[in-house]
Amino acid sequence: MSLVTLLPFIVLIGAMFLMTRSAKKKQQAAAQMRNEMQPGSGVRTIGGIYATVKEVNEETVLLDAGPGVDLLFAKNSIGAVLSDDEYNRIVHGIEHDLKSDPDVIPDDASSLTETDETDEPAADASAASDDKSVDLGKKDTTEKPADAEPAEVAEAKTDDEPKKTDGDSEAK
Repeated sequence: MSLVTLLPFIVLIGAMFLMTRSAKKKQQAAAQMRNEMQPGSGVRTIGGIYATVKEVNEETVLLDAGPGVDLLFAKNSIGAVLSDDEYNRIVHGIEHDLKSDPDVIPDDASSLTETDETDEPAADASAASDDKSVDLGKKDTTEKPADAEPAEVAEAKTDDEPKKTDGDSEAK
C-alpha cells in the first residue's frame, strides 16, 4: 500500500485521539470540581436545582434546597459548583458590588432625556414647539365635520369598521 492510501486512515485516527483526549480532560476537570465541594458552597445540579451543600460523602452529596428541604444526590449529578457571588445573584437576587461601580451603563434611556439646569431655557423652547401631538396612525379617507353630533360620529365609525364573522368565509 502506498502512503496516499494510508493518509486518510492516519488522519482519522489522529482526529479520534484528539477528541477523546479533550473529552477526558473535561471529565477530569468535572471530577476535580466535584471533589473540591465543601459544605456551605452553592451548587447547581444537572437538573437545574440550585442548593447549598450540607454534607459531602464518598459517592453522595446532601443538599439543602430550602428551609426543611434536604436532598440526597449522587456526586455525578452536580453540574457546577458556583462562587458565593454567583449563587447569591441567582438564588437570592443579590447584586454584589454593581451599585458601587460608577461606570455602569443604565438599563433605560432616562439618562439621555435628563437635562441640566443650564439648558432649561433651551428645553422650554423645544417643549413649546412640541405642543402639537403628531399622529402617526392611519388617516381616515372620509373627513368628518368637526361639529357633528356624537350619535352621528358613532354611526359613522360603525359603518367604517370591518364586520366580524364567526370564522366561516364564502371564499372556501
